Amino acid sequence: MTPIPAAALIPCLRYRDAPAAIDWLCRVFGFERHLVVPGESGAILHAELKIDTGAGIGMLMLGSAGRGGAYGEVMVQPEDIRGRQTQTVYLIVPDADAVHARARAAGAAMLIELNDEPHGGRGFTCRDLEDHVWSVGTYAP
Repeated sequence: MTPIPAAALIPCLRYRDAPAAIDWLCRVFGFERHLVVPGESGAILHAELKIDTGAGIGMLMLGSAGRGGAYGEVMVQPEDIRGRQTQTVYLIVPDADAVHARARAAGAAMLIELNDEPHGGRGFTCRDLEDHVWSVGTYAP
């Protein structure tokens, strides 16, 4: 029997410098390394980062961009499409102010500043070190 994952929906991203992205995501958003499979020349073949913010358990899978393969053929980096996105990631955290401060200190470009949302919760939207867009907040649908 296949084990049921803790998260039923897992975003998958590619980064040009996946090792740096893993460090950044762990330091800024609080992810922990669950599995990291290194490849040649510093590439990451596959990585699984987990997070338990108290609002729930989540996982992010990522790998190095430019590795080719069938999956690589459908992925582009934000810089390849002028920073536009076809999807974003929303991360539920108990303290949006603390994560916002870490993200700003780590050089995240703020797209929507920290604010109280009319539908409830407090949050912000930023770009990570390779321009993937993340919304982070306390709103838990």
